[in-house]
Amino acid sequence: MDQLMQFVPFLLMFGVFWLLILRPQMKEQRAHEALVKSLAKDDRVVTKSGLHGRVVSVQDTTVKLDVAKGTTITVERDAIQARLEQATN
Repeated sequence: MDQLMQFVPFLLMFGVFWLLILRPQMKEQRAHEALVKSLAKDDRVVTKSGLHGRVVSVQDTTVKLDVAKGTTITVERDAIQARLEQATN
């Protein structure tokens, strides 16, 4: 019984670690995957490197962004960090 009681603090630490670190990280990862899957033409997005642009086209693994007049770049889908909200007038 004493040997089992020695493992209780480790189990509690693992439980706290999972609740405070791993679970929120997994939730954030699922949200990012949903964002990447739902990208569509004319979405305004920000890449992880801070580039702002408008989605011109979406392929299997890449996205073409219009970042300036006449300037289109191709980035990996995973490089998209966030979708910007459209301004309502």
